[in-house]
Amino acid sequence: MKFQIRKIQLVSETTYAEAGRPVDRPITRVAAAAVVSNEYAGQWQDDLSPMYDAAADVAADLAQRAVAALPGAPESYGKAAIVGLDGELEHAAAVLHPSLGKPLRDAVGGGTSIIPSAKKAGIAGTAIDVPLHYKDAAFVRTHFDAMEVRIPDAPRPNELVIVVAVTDGGRPHPRVGGLTIDEADGSDGLR
Repeated sequence: MKFQIRKIQLVSETTYAEAGRPVDRPITRVAAAAVVSNEYAGQWQDDLSPMYDAAADVAADLAQRAVAALPGAPESYGKAAIVGLDGELEHAAAVLHPSLGKPLRDAVGGGTSIIPSAKKAGIAGTAIDVPLHYKDAAFVRTHFDAMEVRIPDAPRPNELVIVVAVTDGGRPHPRVGGLTIDEADGSDGLR
């Protein structure tokens, strides 16, 4: 199986100030999303494994685009999928979990932390919040964040939207304590 791509959207935002205060350095978040055909929409399929490799191919392209759009080194990552209403939530799971992680980790230069994810079913224009974590230690609280992604004309009932997101920093002005990047070990993906 190879997904037919209808479109790719790249969204980039850079924060220079928050709450009336400049940030120490600008923080950029980038999401790359692909709108792809869902061959299993409207029908039951016991074996969803053909979606795994198809998703990995799309994810490699999206991850490279997203990382290339960052002005700094990648620090956080996340992934998400929206399935059109003729599909099922398990189709979103099939594109996110078995094979999407490796190409995203390759693009960011590693990453021992779990890649947080979100999935949902929806109509064209449905928004999804892509969860973000620090790529080498999931408990780095300064990088607990999310980025909203929406494509006005997707997903159509027989489509999927596949999203990867990366950042070159955490939240602006973090001050709720917890593990910091400087304290993180990164060896186990947690701390």
